[in-house]
Amino acid sequence: MTLSKEKAGALCFLVVAIAYGFMTGDIPSLPSDKFAPMTASTLPTALAWITGVLSFLLLVLPQRGETDDFLSVFKGLNWGRTFTLLGLMVAYGASFNWLGFSLATILFLTASIYVLGERRWKVILLSSIPVTLAFWFILTKLLEITLREGELYFAIIKLLGIN
Repeated sequence: MTLSKEKAGALCFLVVAIAYGFMTGDIPSLPSDKFAPMTASTLPTALAWITGVLSFLLLVLPQRGETDDFLSVFKGLNWGRTFTLLGLMVAYGASFNWLGFSLATILFLTASIYVLGERRWKVILLSSIPVTLAFWFILTKLLEITLREGELYFAIIKLLGIN
């Protein structure tokens, strides 16, 4: 088998899917979830399986432009942008409790879209804000998942004296 950029990416995703699949076994479930059709680990397990199967298919199916040189696959990639996005992900996770879901997600998506090359602020904001609000609506109203507001929200409420 020869290695192309697509196959190298598929191999990385396969490794991540396998590791993620093993970690889904550590998700605790409530005693009342014993006979429930969906539990806390249902979606993560499904995502691990779907990612694993698709990555495996990309890895084994033939593709055009394959090469035998392993290192040539990684030449010409934009590593700076990749590590910047990884840093933004870490910052998003670190700021989540302080900023809350909505503000942290809007800032993360705005910065990520900017890093990926979009420079029109109208497009950036019209992408990040509606997507965040749609996810917030789906999670809180449809799936009834409680998303805690951040510490910043509580500080502002306390400062304004609103109960």
